[in-house]
Amino acid sequence: MSKKKNNDWKKREGVVYSTNADFEFEFDEGDVETLSPQEQYLKVMLDKKARGGKQVTLITGFVGQEDDLKELGKTLKSKCGVGGSAKDDEIIIQGDHRDKVLDILLKLNYKAKKAGG
Repeated sequence: MSKKKNNDWKKREGVVYSTNADFEFEFDEGDVETLSPQEQYLKVMLDKKARGGKQVTLITGFVGQEDDLKELGKTLKSKCGVGGSAKDDEIIIQGDHRDKVLDILLKLNYKAKKAGG
């Protein structure tokens, strides 16, 4: 089991403060098993923050390997006929495709719901 050093603040849950200037939070990312679609709780929402006013459909809550996240992202982009990306446990689909993405996820047996506006 190898520990990976990374200072990504999103993954440092529970760390409040360190007085050590050279502190690097260690977390183990290698053992993350991809949950089955029935065990995933995904949130589908519309987002336009820090995107130059452009709307994107944001899917969050995925638990699993980066490759599986990218595969799901590829499927959603293909079925919606648009571009996007899948990284950092999020899938971004260009444009407002919340209803279509939700239907696709439900057909793939994911537990998904709309969140936010």
